[in-house]
Parts: sequence; C-alpha cells; structure tokens
Amino acid sequence: MALVSLLYAGEQPLPQETTVSLSCGAGPLQVILGPEQALVLDCSLGAAATGPPTSVTWSKDGGTLPQHEHLRLLPNGSLWLSQLPTVDGADEADPGASEVIEGSYSCLAHGPLGVMASQAAVVKLANGKPISTDVIVLGRTNLLIHSAQPRHSGVYVCRANKPRTRDFATAAAELRVLAAPVISQAPEALSRTRASTARFVCRASGEPRPWLRWLHDGAPLRPNGRVKVQGGGGSLVITQIRLQDAGYYQCVAENGAGTACAAAPLAVVVREGLPSAPTRVTATPLSSSAVLVAWERPELHSEQIIGFSLHYQKARGVDNVEYQFAVNNDTTELQVRDLEPNTDYEFYVVAYSQLGASRTSSPALVHTLDDELSVVASWAPAQDLALDTLRLLITSPLLAPALLQAALGAEDKTLGAELSLPVGLITLPNGVLQILDVQEGDAGSYRYQIFSTEVPGNETQFTLNSLQPNKVYRVRISAGTGAGYGAPSPWMQHRTPSVHNQSHVPFAPTELKVRARMESLVVSWQPPPHPAQISGYKLYWREVGTEEEEMDGESPPGGRGDQAWDVGPVRLKKKVKQYELTQLVPGRLYEVKLVAFNKHEDGYAAVWKGKTEKAPTPDLPIQRGPPLPPAHVHAESNSSTSIWLRWKKPDFTTVKIVNYTVRFSPWGLRNASLVTYYTSSGEDILIGGLKPFTKYEFAVQSHGVDMDGPFGSVVERSTLPDRPSTPPSDLRLSPLTPSTVRLHWCPPTEPNGEIVEYLILYSNNHTQPEHQWTLLTTEGNIFSAEVHGLESDTRYFFKMGARTEVGPGPFSGLQDVITLQEKLSDSLDVHSVTGIIVGVCLGLLCLLACMCAGLRRSPHRWVGGPV
Repeated sequence: MALVSLLYAGEQPLPQETTVSLSCGAGPLQVILGPEQALVLDCSLGAAATGPPTSVTWSKDGGTLPQHEHLRLLPNGSLWLSQLPTVDGADEADPGASEVIEGSYSCLAHGPLGVMASQAAVVKLANGKPISTDVIVLGRTNLLIHSAQPRHSGVYVCRANKPRTRDFATAAAELRVLAAPVISQAPEALSRTRASTARFVCRASGEPRPWLRWLHDGAPLRPNGRVKVQGGGGSLVITQIRLQDAGYYQCVAENGAGTACAAAPLAVVVREGLPSAPTRVTATPLSSSAVLVAWERPELHSEQIIGFSLHYQKARGVDNVEYQFAVNNDTTELQVRDLEPNTDYEFYVVAYSQLGASRTSSPALVHTLDDELSVVASWAPAQDLALDTLRLLITSPLLAPALLQAALGAEDKTLGAELSLPVGLITLPNGVLQILDVQEGDAGSYRYQIFSTEVPGNETQFTLNSLQPNKVYRVRISAGTGAGYGAPSPWMQHRTPSVHNQSHVPFAPTELKVRARMESLVVSWQPPPHPAQISGYKLYWREVGTEEEEMDGESPPGGRGDQAWDVGPVRLKKKVKQYELTQLVPGRLYEVKLVAFNKHEDGYAAVWKGKTEKAPTPDLPIQRGPPLPPAHVHAESNSSTSIWLRWKKPDFTTVKIVNYTVRFSPWGLRNASLVTYYTSSGEDILIGGLKPFTKYEFAVQSHGVDMDGPFGSVVERSTLPDRPSTPPSDLRLSPLTPSTVRLHWCPPTEPNGEIVEYLILYSNNHTQPEHQWTLLTTEGNIFSAEVHGLESDTRYFFKMGARTEVGPGPFSGLQDVITLQEKLSDSLDVHSVTGIIVGVCLGLLCLLACMCAGLRRSPHRWVGGPV
C-alpha cells in the first residue's frame, strides 16, 4: 500500500520543527516529512540512563551518513533533516532531496557503560503538488487522478496546518482501483503417454484477487480421483492419463472487474505394441471392509506384461481420493482392505509392459457389506414414572435401529427356567411389538412373555409401558445394521413396585463409583433422591467369572449370572458413602450391588461390574547379551530387478526387537562400497533396483533398545532373467570370398540371462525396413558364423542382437563390409583345370592312334633300277 501525505501550511509559512527520540526502547518509527518541515532525530540511552550519551554515531540504510545541506549534525549529537524550498525560491522542493533524505535512520549511543543501538526511524517525504505526473491537486483541498490505474491504489492522507502554530489536523482515505484479471503465467502445451501424469500451472493477477477455474474442451472440469485442482485453483494435476483426457484445457480467471483466459493442449501418445486392457474385472465384497478384485490378462501382447496396477475410489461424491496398488505380472487378483462399510467403490486395472501402459479396464462397481455393531447398553429404573412403566437408557450411541427385548416372569426361579429355554427373537419393521407366549408343562407350571421391538438408531431412551406391578423384568438391547444384529447387552433386572407400597420404595443410590485395586474394590456413592426416607444401605458382591465369559453376550441370566451373592448383605449406616471390599482375587471379574432400604423394604439397586487389577507377572530373566538374529530368513525372486526378503522374530529371546537392518550385495562381492543397508520395522521388505539375472546375498540384523545384535546367516538368491540390455560386443566382419563373409563377436556385456541364440540381420540396402532384411540365427554358445550366397564386390550391412528366454534385446549399430571381386583364375577351379588337361591328352592320343592306323593300311612300294 502506498502512503502519501498532502501537507499544507498557511501563507508565508515558517519551517516547523519536530523532535523524535530514538533509543533501544523507542521505535521502530515511520515519519512523513512534509514540505517546508524539519525533523530532529534525538539519540538517547533510554529511560534507564542517568544522563545523555557521551557521543553519537548515525547511520542511514545501514551505511554512513551522506553529506547534504538537508542533513545536519547538531552539537548535541542530534540529526536535523529538512525539506526546504530551493534557493531560487521555487515552490517545489529540491528534486535531489528525496534520494538523500528518505531512508532508515539509526544511531549508536555511547555511554559510560558501553554502546547501545537504537531502533530505526523510516523517513519518507510528502512532496505535495503534484504527487505524480497524472495526480494533481486542484486548488488547495482537492486531489484529482485522471485515468486511475492499479498503481494509484493506496492510502491518501491530507494534513492541514494552522499558520504559525504546531496545530494540525489529518484525514485519510483508501483508494482501491479495480483491475481485470491478467494471466501472468499461462499453462504450457503437454504431450504425455498413457497412464502418466500431466500438470498444468496457471497464475493470474488482478484487483480484487481473481479466482481460477478450469475447462476441458469448453466444458467445466469436474475434479475426481484422477483429476485434482490444487494450489487454490492454480495447478491442475491429471494422473493415470487416458485417451479421453486429450484436448484443450482452459484456465479462466475471474473477478468483479472482468475475466481472462489461457489455453493449452494435452496430447496423449499411444505407442504401438502395447498390451490391450485387462478383461473381466470383478469385485466381490468379502466383508464390510474388504473386497476381492479379480481380472483376466489382456488378449493382445499378454506375454510382454511386466505388471499391473489396481486403482479404486469411492463411486459416489466428488473430489474422491484415488488409491493405487502395484501388482506383479503373475497375479490376477488382489484383496483390498481397510474400506468403509456400506459404501460404493469403483475398481479398474491397467496392464504395463516395457513400452508403456494399456487402456484402463472396464470399471467394476461393488458395495461393501454393512458392519455388524455390538452395543453395551444400561438402563435406569423409571423412578419418576408410574408403577406400570420402565425406562431403558441407551448409553452407547446407535448407528442403526436397535432390537429391544424384555422378559417377564413371576419370580427369580421362574426367570431362570424361562430364560434357559430356546427363545427366538422375532424382529418386525417399523417398531412393531412382538409378544411370545410360552407355556411350560404341568410340573412347575408357569407362564412368561417375551417382548421384542425395534428402536430407531437416533434414540437414546425407550419407555416400556403397561407393565404389571410387583413383577420382575429383565431387559437387554442389541444394535443392528442391514447385515444383522450384533451381540446383545447383558440382561438387566428390575422389579416393579407393588400397588400398596409404591411410595415407600427407596430410589437407587446415585453416582456409584468403584476404584479397582489388586485385592480390593473401593466402592463410593451418593445418597438417592429423598435421603430422609432411607434407613441405611445393603451392599452385595460376587465373582461372576472371567471377562471372556461375560463378553460372550449369549449366556442367559438364569446361568452363572443369577447365582447367589457370595458376600452380603453388608448393612451400612445412612451416613456411610464409601466401603472397601477386601480379600479379592487379582484379575477377576466382580459384580457389586448397592441398595438403599427403609423400614418397609429394600429399594432399587445400583450395580457395577468390573475387574480387579492383575497381579504383576514375575520379571523374566534379563538377557544380558544382544538380540539374536531373525529366524527363518527366506528370499524370493519377485522380478528381474527386485527380491522379497522375509523373516521371523528371533526364537527364544526376551529382548524387545525395535527394528531390523538388512544387508545385501552381489554374491561374492569384496568391494565394501557396493554393500547396501536397509532398515525395516516389519518382518519383510521388497528390495528393488537390482540387476537382472544376478545372484545376491542377504543377511538380517536385529536391533533392541540401545542394543544391536549380530547379522544372521547369509541367504542367497538370484533375480529373474530379463531381455539383454546391450547387444553383442566387439562385432568384426571379414570377407572370405566374393560370396562369403565371416562374423566374429563377443557376448553382451549385460546379458541379463542365459543367451539362447544370436540374431544376425544383413542387407545390401540399409534404408530398407527391418523386416525386409535377411535374418540368420545361431546358438547361444557360438561366437562366429559365415554368411554365404552373397554377391561379389557388394557392400553389405550387418547388425546383431541376442535373445534370452524372456525375449530379444537391442541390436548393435550398423557395420558394413564389401565382398571380394571375382577374378578369372577364380572362375577355373582345380576340377575344371584337371578336366581340360585330361581332354587335351585324350585328344592327342586319339590323333596318334589315327596316324598309326593310316600307316599300317597303305601298300608296300618296290624301288629298283635296270639290271
């Protein structure tokens, strides 16, 4: 907020001087110095000082005091500041005075005992006319602002001084200039893969402060478990992105002065080869807080799945929280716990591969079961009602309609027999009263009735009418939901007064309290209403069995609960209000009954039931040594990068285990820097971030209170195999002949499993799609191969990959080789040359044979001369 003072003086004003004292106890102060005014800042040691300081040091804005004619140090150490007109007599103050005078002033007061620093005084100047170029003063009393802007907002103060005096009056007014919203930070365009998270951020300013809302494709955005608006509307977060989340998201800022809008698109990228959505998702309620969710694997690319994620949220309401569970790839069902009873939930499943997430499955809706309630109810006699009524007080709030059952019998003996019979409770809706008339045989013939009715869940008391005088009644109550009724409360007994002595029956003692000790119970109480009518008290008590038997809730009142009182009555005087029951057994359940009596009969009873304190158990022998290591340590491979480690609490140890430390490292490692430690408060831990197909060794250590045990025995386990992370290494190509090339390679540096085969891809055109290349395979234990049938003097491109039982890994980079040129000598092989030689020899032999044959067939010639 800007603070501006308009200070006016009369004609021919004199400089007014004001003194302000600064000390450790005075300040911080803010002083507005008007035109033609002077200010004296006085520095003192405070009220506790006996005199002025010996010397004073001033500072402005934490630095030294500047030298200026408007700042003067007085002889007594005070600082004088003024805003006098310029020397030429102009109406305006010196333009440089604002920079020199305005600031924060403080002082150091030096005294006989030391130095004391004062608090600060902030001095600002009120320059009068005009305040700024677009704010002017009309006349002497009016301020005019043309075209008001937000920067003009602030508190404006007008001060009027009486000429030649120090009297003045001030008036203030606040100006708020409304401004339409302006988007200061617009949301940015996003591109996300399916099942990832997108966050849009929008900021806006304005006066008053604008409120933000979001639109998706022009429609108002409704937050849900996946879509949340945070930061007062300035941040929109979308988790588990789906295809339908794509589109334009608009941030709209609104206030009373107008609106502003900014938009950004969200593109959802879907890769090829992703698994399809899981199918047949079902949700079956197991109880009021647990649901079993099951599904089937996707139909497409199911073999590439590395895991699932299960999502659920409440199906009704808005702004529900969505929860997510990560599930292994070999699991197709999961039990979800800690749900709310009688609530609708929606479940869906997403499959994941290394390429990304599938579409979400069809949602499965389920309604959790109602929760069964158990209620402990008590009752009080209807002392203010007629003799034919009985009021039941429900001390526990009921969340659903309750079943009220009353039994009537003539005597205690009859009640015991009656309540031991198999009596079925019949409940009717709308609070209808059900009466069961039971008739016993001739021997010990008697008659009794069972009443049952429903009480609305919001009631805390119920009155039983039309009862018979001088009869014994027993009442109990059960709470129920749509799933059924819970365990009933214990039977409570009451006898209605007779017609003749109703006015003489004493009321029950009030505020019955029992303080349980190990071998005694201290009983205290207050007198009943109208204590003048009683003669004293009778106290009874008995042991009623273990707490487990009493909490069963189904034991009839005619059983152990109706046995005779072990001790009593102990008659106490009227003025006694406390009594201690001694010689009791520690840790046992007792029942105490207190009644007031008069000369006519006993009154109504006040009953308490509880346990004495347990006897301290003998201290176990203290184990002086450290806690033992955990037992039954077991490691189980979870995936190619994680291993489950489970263990049990150490056997035969008396040391309290606080937590555990898990130590693990690659098997056989001797480098201590690669050993990792995890802490777990439970008895299992999932260790992730491991290397595939690698053996690890684990050990677990127990920690007691200020005591550490040794690490247990080492457990070894290997992670599951995975696809190779790297291609075969050191690939070398060498041409053998114009049609043959030899390849040499080494195994991948990260095989992530046992290599079952190597893949060789080659082609003379590296721009062709990969599926048009020629594929050759070799066994995983072979590291060289020859490729035949190639063309001579041709460049071929090769790349190699490796495959494990999980699948293939990446291929290596392209390498090329040129086959050899084909020579003439190369075209005649040994067999061809041999054939030629043999042919020539045969031809020569045939020619020689023909010549010999011709010579033999020609006639002999006679050659002679004359005789």
